[in-house]
Amino acid sequence: MPQGVLAFTEQVDGEFKKISFEAVSTAKQIAEKIGGPAMAAVMGSGVGAIADQTAAYGAQRILVADNDALQDGLVDAFVQAAAQLVEKADPAAVVIGASAMGKDIAARLSARLSAPLAMDCVDVRVDGDQIVATRPMYGGKVLADVSLAGTPAIVAIRPRSMDTVADPGAGEVETVDIELTATALSLVDKQMETGKIELTEADVVVTGGRGMGSDDFSVVEALAKALDGAVGASRSAVDEGWRPVSDQVGQTGKVVTPNLYVACGVSGAIQHLAGMASSRVVVAINKDPEAPIFSKCDFGIVADLFDAVPAMTAEVEKLKG
Repeated sequence: MPQGVLAFTEQVDGEFKKISFEAVSTAKQIAEKIGGPAMAAVMGSGVGAIADQTAAYGAQRILVADNDALQDGLVDAFVQAAAQLVEKADPAAVVIGASAMGKDIAARLSARLSAPLAMDCVDVRVDGDQIVATRPMYGGKVLADVSLAGTPAIVAIRPRSMDTVADPGAGEVETVDIELTATALSLVDKQMETGKIELTEADVVVTGGRGMGSDDFSVVEALAKALDGAVGASRSAVDEGWRPVSDQVGQTGKVVTPNLYVACGVSGAIQHLAGMASSRVVVAINKDPEAPIFSKCDFGIVADLFDAVPAMTAEVEKLKG
């Protein structure tokens, strides 16, 4: 009989992404309610050395799929490995991060296993004998509670929406032999952005919009650097070619949940709000007092961003000494 909860982790170049520990903590929380162990799945090439880090967040059993064929990050290879790990663990529920890779794996795994899936969840709880997940719908206008019938119930959690709770233990590491067949995908080229904080994992995000007026985001970059944050962009700024698509925040870009979100020259279209509405504190800077963003912010500054943002940066640097 299926029991316990299996959390899939995600790592880049031998370093776990924050969402990995959020997934393990969530799995531990669910396992305490439904019974069985909290388990962590670690997939990749040369990942055996970092696997035991998941024990610090409650993983009691750690399954490692260490295979050279997983080195290139091809999703169909990861899905094959994930399916075999699920078969090995036989969990009642699976938790995975709703990152770009995580969403892809979750959807394919759901189809392969004929298992129920709730995507982009901001809360998970146990109601009786079923997993109930809360997820935004209609661009974040409503929150829907979804009850998952069947096993394993797959829940993909939005990055930074769940608490990471330290729960140190002696997790048992087990290397699982997996068999990977030829994949339909092949790696053509790989370009890594180094020294850049990932938007979806950043504690602080500073975003520039159409009000920037050009591709000169230096004032936004300076504030983000002072706050140890990431730089984002609205769709209009990306459409103008001022920033890469990877920086886009919004319904058609990335969904972020930072502790602090600073919108500079962003009007606040509903598509953009859908990507940052879960931010804990929102500061808006716009010289148009009627900009929609002001109805959704915690603090609003009606001013020219090229005056306000450098002043904010100077104050932050002064406080930091």
